[in-house]
Amino acid sequence: MSSPRVRRIADRIQVIVAEMLERRIKDPRLGFVTVTDVRVSGDTQQATVFYTVLGSVEDQQAQMIASAQALESAKGLIRSEVGKQLGMRHVPSLTFVADALPETARQLDEVLARAKQQDEEVAALRGDTYAGESDPYKKPRVRDEDLDDDWDAQDDTDDRDED
Repeated sequence: MSSPRVRRIADRIQVIVAEMLERRIKDPRLGFVTVTDVRVSGDTQQATVFYTVLGSVEDQQAQMIASAQALESAKGLIRSEVGKQLGMRHVPSLTFVADALPETARQLDEVLARAKQQDEEVAALRGDTYAGESDPYKKPRVRDEDLDDDWDAQDDTDDRDED
């Protein structure tokens, strides 16, 4: 668990890097980059900046490579600006890492869609018929009064024969 100070530094670095990418970095290779998270080591010597590149699915891989190159070339400028704005004696070294969250989310969506399709196929095969009777609950017996009288009469005659 990181300390509150380290977490505040990470949050501040995230804001500074995002503003730098939006306003000061004019590299044409830089795509539509979003800074998703920053993690700073406990000694505040290293900071890992996670980013995503939004764009069309066809050009995703090319945009990721171009944006990674642009971020690496602008790393020094971004680090110096982070140092100025944080006012720290030792500025953390920056490492840019492409965030795997969008890819993981896409894979989960595909798995959920496949599971839903399989559920629908199973439901279609199942049908609406149930095993057993249409009404599986037991009903109380209906006693017929005539049958009760006949049984009582038989019982009376049986008792007389035994005497």
